[in-house]
Amino acid sequence: MVDRVLKALGAAHEGAVGVLLADGSEPGPVYFDVGSGGHMPSSTAWHAYDGRFSRPQAAVLRGSCSCGWRGAAEYPLDWTTLPTDQPLYEADVDLSGPIADYEAHLSVIRGGAVPLPAGLAGLLAALVEQLGGLAAEEPLVALKALADLRYVIAQTGQDAAYELADRDVAIGDVAAALGTNEGAARTYLNDYLH
Repeated sequence: MVDRVLKALGAAHEGAVGVLLADGSEPGPVYFDVGSGGHMPSSTAWHAYDGRFSRPQAAVLRGSCSCGWRGAAEYPLDWTTLPTDQPLYEADVDLSGPIADYEAHLSVIRGGAVPLPAGLAGLLAALVEQLGGLAAEEPLVALKALADLRYVIAQTGQDAAYELADRDVAIGDVAAALGTNEGAARTYLNDYLH
């Protein structure tokens, strides 16, 4: 459930395998020359930094997050064993370290989010299960229930957002409670207020 909330709150914690160059710098996007045209595709995927076609060559991999977090652990790439004449994504590169570091970062974010009371968490889980069954067996009933829920969500969300404003709760506290960044939290609150 938390992962869906994070995604809905602006992908504030979208993970990736990041790279560093030999000089310790984090490179910008790699651009791919596809001929003439107004659009030049680019990528920041770890495997784009393979040193081919004048691209930068990654020296180490590390966990990375769209919130700006970068993993402290570095996982060196041994270019003496990696192919230099084929795409890096075809090589047998172990990504488990950077991915595990990112998942640990997400655990910290989840740990800082406001926990739901057990009864409410159980109620939400049961609701998800029941709506899933209805969507398959009685889709019109599922849609009607979702329409009713939209009203309840909009009204309750507005009430909660106004209450936070009345209490002068800092946007940083709202972001931490939701497990997101301040920009996504602000957008989330504004959606209920307008």
